[in-house]
Amino acid sequence: MYKKYFGMKRSPFSIAPDPRFLYMSEQHREAFAHLLYGIRSYGGFVLLTGEVGTGKTTIIRRVIQTLHKNIVVAFIIHPALSVAELLASICDEFGISCPRKTNIKDLVDRINAFLLDLNAKRKKGILIIDEAQNLSHDVLEQIRLLTNLETNERKLLQIILIGQPELRDKLARPELRQLAQRIVARCHLEALSKAEVLLYVNHRLGVARGRSEIFSKDALDSLYVYSGGIPRLINIICDRALLGAFVLENEIVDRATLAKAAREALGDRLSGTDRRWKAVLTAVILICAGLGLLYYFSNVFESQGTGHAPVLSKPSPAIAQPSEESVSGTEPSNTDGIQPEAQQSETGAQKPQK
Repeated sequence: MYKKYFGMKRSPFSIAPDPRFLYMSEQHREAFAHLLYGIRSYGGFVLLTGEVGTGKTTIIRRVIQTLHKNIVVAFIIHPALSVAELLASICDEFGISCPRKTNIKDLVDRINAFLLDLNAKRKKGILIIDEAQNLSHDVLEQIRLLTNLETNERKLLQIILIGQPELRDKLARPELRQLAQRIVARCHLEALSKAEVLLYVNHRLGVARGRSEIFSKDALDSLYVYSGGIPRLINIICDRALLGAFVLENEIVDRATLAKAAREALGDRLSGTDRRWKAVLTAVILICAGLGLLYYFSNVFESQGTGHAPVLSKPSPAIAQPSEESVSGTEPSNTDGIQPEAQQSETGAQKPQK
């Protein structure tokens, strides 16, 4: 709706995993290199993990685009399957014909025959499983057994597992140590930094052939706070903000427009974030107040000379403190005939009346 208004050729902030819009931050370049290394090696697993919405699927689609034509890919995107269902899905992706009713052994045999044929043609099979944190223990064990398909020279199947951080925890379990030991490359995607959010937005606007200065600096600062640097959330908020600017007929997305877009797009998630920040701020204020009171009372105790508790009563002013001379039993001498200050004031206060 707003593309023509801002002079764009395509929507810059679609949440579809379009490889053309992939922003190659430093960590994305590192992940890309690890994936290529794993694919070019023979045998073992490649592990790609990251938080939700950090661009795992997008980067793997970019990798697939760069693969040579002698590499055949099977891409599984719904892995919550049984062992037989997963093997059947692999056959479907590779184009292997199999009867509707069959057993696990027959499916494995058909996959093995297909991979041997690929190897004879100097080709290679790659199995990519997205959302792999949803795989059951039995399915993961069957996947590990698929890496046993080999010749005397090389493994026949390369497997890439993509998933959320829970996948790393799952593979760290003792019962899956055999699979974990076969991982030849690991990479993990984190959220973007504040500086990378600016570069990310400008990159996507550039790919869409839009102006890079559509978002104000204040709006981009707020965008980092609202999104936490997660690319998918950035896309959702920016798409809504551009629509809001179009409705208001503004040429620039300012901070107020972006804040409203974030509230509309994130809803309860944004409210929860605000509540967490308020709780943290309240705790900081209470801690600072407590430290301030502690510092104040410690100074009071030091000034009283006790070091433990303040003095609650003072000595009566009528009780004179003994001087060093009185303690030693000698009276102070008054050789110059001048009265002490206390005596002078008392004498002056009792002048005779005329």
